[in-house]
Amino acid sequence: MTTQRRSYETGHKPKCLVIVDDTAEWDRAVYYASRWAKRVGGGVVMLRVIETEDQNQQWLGVADIMRAEAEETASEALDRAAGRANGIAAITPERVIREGDPTTQILDVIEKDVDIAMLVLAASPGPEGPGPIITTMAKTMGAFPIPVTIVPGGLTDPEVDALS
Repeated sequence: MTTQRRSYETGHKPKCLVIVDDTAEWDRAVYYASRWAKRVGGGVVMLRVIETEDQNQQWLGVADIMRAEAEETASEALDRAAGRANGIAAITPERVIREGDPTTQILDVIEKDVDIAMLVLAASPGPEGPGPIITTMAKTMGAFPIPVTIVPGGLTDPEVDALS
C-alpha cells in the first residue's frame, strides 16, 4: 500500500529523492535535482544506503567498527553532495543514512515522507550498464510509487541546465 503524496498541498513542498552512492554519476543526479528544486521552490532529500554484510559475524566488536566506519564514509559522501547542492541552488538538502537493501530503503524513505514527489537517478554512460541501482530497480519500476527521472551520466552542466 502506497502513502498518498501530499507534495503540492498547502503546508507542504515537493521534494525529490537522490541516491548518493559510490558511482561516478551521482553528481549528475544531485545537479539535476538541485536545479529542479530551485526552479519549483522544492527540496532535495539525499539518501546514502549502507549495504549490510553478514550480520552473524563472530567478532561483534569488528562489526561495530566496520559499521562506524561505513557511517563516517556515508556522512562524508553526504557532506560532499550537500555542498554541491548548496553551490548549485543555494539549498540545504535533507540527509538520510540507512542500512540494508538499497531498493527496500529507497521505498521506505519514500513511504515515510509524503512530500517526496520524484526519485532522481543518474545512469552510467559506460558500456558496463546504467549502474547497480537502476539495474536492480528496473524490475520494479512499473509498480514504483512515484515518478523516476533518470539523468544520463554523460550530460554536462550546461546540458542539464537546459533540461532543468
